[in-house]
Amino acid sequence: MKQFFKNLFGGESTSLESLGAVGVDMHSHILPGLDDGADTLERSLELVQAMQQLGYRKLIMTPHIMSDFYRNTPEGIREKLELLRTAITEAGLQMELGCAAEYYLDEVFLEKLDNGDELLTFGDKYLLFETSFLNEPLNLREAIFKMRSKGYKPVMAHPERYSYFYGKFNDLIELREQGVLLQPNLNSLTGYYSPAAKTVIEKLIDNGLVDLVGSDVHSLKHIASLQKVLSTKYINKLLSLPLLNAQL
Repeated sequence: MKQFFKNLFGGESTSLESLGAVGVDMHSHILPGLDDGADTLERSLELVQAMQQLGYRKLIMTPHIMSDFYRNTPEGIREKLELLRTAITEAGLQMELGCAAEYYLDEVFLEKLDNGDELLTFGDKYLLFETSFLNEPLNLREAIFKMRSKGYKPVMAHPERYSYFYGKFNDLIELREQGVLLQPNLNSLTGYYSPAAKTVIEKLIDNGLVDLVGSDVHSLKHIASLQKVLSTKYINKLLSLPLLNAQL
């Protein structure tokens, strides 16, 4: 098994040995067969094992809920959570598992808020949401207001990846001042998504605007990139911030 991870990650030296200081990952797509992440239980087990090797002690997995593509429900997500819990026990893996969801900000999401439908949260009523990567939703501020008025604490997933914020860093500062927690992806530190995303996450760290960090793991390809995060310039500065992950 050690050789498997050596082959996967490579033999390069790193400034950190693990991501154990993060402790809890609160954004991933590891539950099997629900979205564009792990497609089988076997893949899910591989990812859990890889996350354990990286130093995580708890995974809060967050499948997509999007009205046009991934019509997941709290019941269906919990069912897959129990399936994976049973599987890791049988495999002898030591990992605490939990679930929430990554909600796409669309009209159906707003309707769920209006109707008082059950929404999957984590921690202290933290509600993870994402938007279009290209265009700022016209109802972004409305959605934030509704989330907060319902007692939720909105967490914006991977804000560094939204191109509509590029050149508008003050908009991110304003969102945070309005009560939105910011959760960039660790892999953005490596430039995995784009040079622009790397620039934004570094600026968020420099300004102390990171509340949570997530892996956003979908596959072993993301795991390999996470190993490279350990040797990035900004990882120690990020981990010196008062991140909420360890409290989850």
